Amino acid sequence: MIKGLCLVLVAGLLLSACGSETEAKAMTTWVTQSDFHANNSTVISDVRHSATALEEPSSAVKLLHSVCDVLDMDVSAANAALPTPDDQSTQLLSKAYTNIDDGAKLCFDAGTSEAKRQSALRDLSNGLALLSEGSQRVDVAAGSSSN
Repeated sequence: MIKGLCLVLVAGLLLSACGSETEAKAMTTWVTQSDFHANNSTVISDVRHSATALEEPSSAVKLLHSVCDVLDMDVSAANAALPTPDDQSTQLLSKAYTNIDDGAKLCFDAGTSEAKRQSALRDLSNGLALLSEGSQRVDVAAGSSSN
């Protein structure tokens, strides 16, 4: 009985070794399954809407609450898809999502405070820069130049 179980275990290990996928294939699969590019576009669009509201001094607090809450939810959903199969991509995206999330929370609480609005804009801008870098790394790790 133990001998048979050992044979099944060895056979399973051999089969799994034969079917191992490359890092690029794993990354491509992650990109597809996480819907990375569509979610990335959504987060970028949300950041732009939030930044526009923050830059307009007459934006109502309710507007800031709406656009920044949507951003917070969408960036949290994108962050939930981590980790990627590539450590460098995961680190860059995690930092980007953290900056954007911090900016969304500051945006939500900014009200009419110019200082809070500027701080939120800085976090959003830093987050977008890291998101761009992370997106490029995702594409490289997946074996494509851009999507």
